[in-house]
Amino acid sequence: MVDEFLNQDEIDALLSGGNDSSSGGSLSQDALSVLSEVAGIVASAAGNVIGMLAGRDVSAEPSEQLEIPQSEMPGRIDGGKVFAYSMVLNGLDSAPARLLTSEKGALALADLMMGGDAKELPAEANDLYLSAAQEGLSQLIGSALTSLSGLLGGARLSGDSSSSNLEDVSTWVPFSSESGDIPIWVGKIDLKVEGVEPFSLDIVMPVSNALNLVAKIKEATAPEPEAAPEPAPSQTRSPQPQPVKASSPASSAAPAAMPPRPQAPPVDVKPVEFAQLGGSEFAGSPGNIDLIVDIPVRITVELGRTRKTIGEVLALGPGSVVELNKMAGEPVDVLVNGKLIARGEVVVIDESFGIRVTEVVSKAERIRSMGV
Repeated sequence: MVDEFLNQDEIDALLSGGNDSSSGGSLSQDALSVLSEVAGIVASAAGNVIGMLAGRDVSAEPSEQLEIPQSEMPGRIDGGKVFAYSMVLNGLDSAPARLLTSEKGALALADLMMGGDAKELPAEANDLYLSAAQEGLSQLIGSALTSLSGLLGGARLSGDSSSSNLEDVSTWVPFSSESGDIPIWVGKIDLKVEGVEPFSLDIVMPVSNALNLVAKIKEATAPEPEAAPEPAPSQTRSPQPQPVKASSPASSAAPAAMPPRPQAPPVDVKPVEFAQLGGSEFAGSPGNIDLIVDIPVRITVELGRTRKTIGEVLALGPGSVVELNKMAGEPVDVLVNGKLIARGEVVVIDESFGIRVTEVVSKAERIRSMGV
């Protein structure tokens, strides 16, 4: 006789008849439904982030999810190498997680980030491309975890201890510290970027951690129990109205006069008077400004600014000319801790550059700009 009861996951596995393609029974259909929503959040973040970085239309859709031993994962990667972005989920009991793509997918993502069209890719990924791919996946994960925290009732999630590596699939498993037969949850996302050959991303997490995530999501989204209805008031017999006695002539006389109410003291009302605008330039300065006048600050002189794509920056070399947003002869900006306080013209003092101030903002504005 068996003394133990079946848990809900085992009951779900029996009801499914053992035909669940996700295998193993550790992830019930109910758990897979919740994880499907997680995969949808990651897919939405991927579409938004990659679309913004590439400046193109992006379609990102979850295509499948399953439970397999981690030793079977290398056979699901296209090509001979896998680009693995690793992290630990702070806020989810330090659960390990991976975001995987093929080497070709990493190259395409990196080229799009650097302003390319992902058509002429190098034969092998170099450090520059790997760094760009890691940055793209880092932004994707940050966006996804922000959205996922809403599903967890506002709990803060972050991907800590993140790193990335290009691995040979013949000697690689997602979680090298675990045995090859531990079950993992895999959520696949198909990515289609306008003008680029499609590639995919895989979200990978040990099943034990995936079940913990499901439990936390269910707890956060469970409806609050309804308050018990208050008991109906007992039926009490209403008091019978008392008969009214006929009033005597004396009682029908006019009621006695009420004593006069005390009069409220008069209120002195006069029009409001506002201080005149303008006045001394020290009007906006605090009274204790003398306490901070000896604090050192950093002064920066800005010749001008411009904006360029990552690809244009990478193309810079000796002899390149960068055009700024200021005309020749315009005064340069003088900044204190990043705040504009004056403008001036460049001069040479002995063998050093200097600034002759030609325009100064008001002292009150300078104090406000420095946040004093």
